[in-house]
Amino acid sequence: MAHRVDHEYDYLFKIVLIGDSGVGKSNILSRFTRNEFCLESKSTIGVEFATKTLQVEGKTVKAQIWDTAGQERYRAITSAYYRGAVGAFLVYDITKRQTFDNVQRWLRELRDHADSNIVIMMAGNKSDLNHLRAVSEQDGQALAEKEGLSFLETSALEALNIDKAFQTILTEIYHIISKKALAAQEATATTALPGQGTTINISDASGNTKRGCCST
Repeated sequence: MAHRVDHEYDYLFKIVLIGDSGVGKSNILSRFTRNEFCLESKSTIGVEFATKTLQVEGKTVKAQIWDTAGQERYRAITSAYYRGAVGAFLVYDITKRQTFDNVQRWLRELRDHADSNIVIMMAGNKSDLNHLRAVSEQDGQALAEKEGLSFLETSALEALNIDKAFQTILTEIYHIISKKALAAQEATATTALPGQGTTINISDASGNTKRGCCST
C-alpha cells in the first residue's frame, strides 16, 4: 500500500504496530496521531487504526497506522493485519525484559506474514521509567544491528522520539518506493513505444478512528 491515491496526498503507507500486550502500542498511536496520552489505557480489543498526514522530502505522505492487541488469542487476525503493510513498528517495554526477549518471536511472525521488504523500526518504549529499566539501551541497539532494524528508545508519556521514529520509518519507506518507481520508469522507457505511459493499479484503504483513548 504505497501509491498516490488522491489529490490530498502523494502516498499512503500502511504501518503496523506489533509487540507484546502492555508495552504502550496504543499510546504510541494516540501520541503520534492525536498528541494524546492516557495513563489508564486498557488492552486494545481487536484492531483499530488511525491516520496522520505529514511531509517527507517534499511529498505529502498519509501514514495509516494499525494497532492490535498483543495477546495470543488474537493471532487469528495476523494475515489480514499484515496485508499491504510497508512498515512495522515493533515495540517492547524497557522495564519488562520478557517483552524484549519476545522481539525475536515478533520478527519471525513478521517474516512469515509480511512482505519481505517491510521496513522495521524497533522501539524500546517507556524510557521515562529509567529507574525501573530492565533492558539496557545497548542491548536494544545490539539486537537492532544484528537484525538490520532501525532503533530508538521512546516515551509516549513524554512524547520522546515518537515523531522522530515515525518520520524515520516513513522516510526509509519513501526512499524504497521512489527507487522502485524510478527503476520501473527506466525499464518502461527502454521498452515502451513513444507516447506510452505506465499504468499503476491504485488501492485506497484510508480512514480514521474517532475512539477515545481509554475505550476498549
